[in-house]
Amino acid sequence: MEYTKLNCHIQPDNEVNREILVAELGNIGYESFTETDELVEAYIQTPDFSHNAILHLFPADFMLFQFSFTSEIIPDQNWNEVWEKNYFQPLLIADRCLIRAPFHTDFPKAEFEIVIEPGMAFGTGNHETTSLMIAEILNQDLNGKAVLDMGCGTGILSILASMRGADKITGIDIDSWATNSTIENANYNNISNLDVILGGAESIPNKKFDFIYANIQRNILLNDMPLYCKVLKQGGELIMSGFYTEDLESIKVRATELGLHFRKFTENENWVAVVFTSK
Repeated sequence: MEYTKLNCHIQPDNEVNREILVAELGNIGYESFTETDELVEAYIQTPDFSHNAILHLFPADFMLFQFSFTSEIIPDQNWNEVWEKNYFQPLLIADRCLIRAPFHTDFPKAEFEIVIEPGMAFGTGNHETTSLMIAEILNQDLNGKAVLDMGCGTGILSILASMRGADKITGIDIDSWATNSTIENANYNNISNLDVILGGAESIPNKKFDFIYANIQRNILLNDMPLYCKVLKQGGELIMSGFYTEDLESIKVRATELGLHFRKFTENENWVAVVFTSK
């Protein structure tokens, strides 16, 4: 899928102002971000890009910082691959789960070793939300359980769930890059109990799941949560990430409205993972 890259300059440029900018862009659908000393780079699927939405990102009386931008189209290719191959290093999470690429030759031993082919799909464990989700999965009893992985990306969460003893796993993503990546990475890791579906929440199979993982942008979580609840078994767990600490309350309110019980949340660098149970 073709992406549009937004090159954002702010003045004064500091960490707090960058976090505000990233949060606002995330609220209108921007999926991933990289930062340099000079600017913030944000990526969105080209059909979702709106120049007008950027012009009205902040109210007219917003005075905290000045914001300017340029945009460019990134062709349908593995635009992330070069970054991953240069900066994706073997990663050990919670001293138990090692994530590495096939080309890595020097890496520590771990209880669970996941091989991920770098590419455009989100999820190598380097992002805080992925590592938060992995830490939760490492503490779950998945033996014989059914798992749904929404926004499966590289398939890393599905693969770990299988390694942890899950019986049947379903991974769903709206991006063909992601579904292809999940299938490829499942093969790398000899995972045979994973079904991969190209689509959104409307593609969720009509069956019940013990665990549902959703590491997706906040607005999508708020919109799709009712569909997650429909297929979550009584006593099952919904684990969500992909949003900031300041968004936790709106996530909790929505989940409570749907009859879920808040159990806990974890935080890393202002990113949050939250666990709800079905009553």
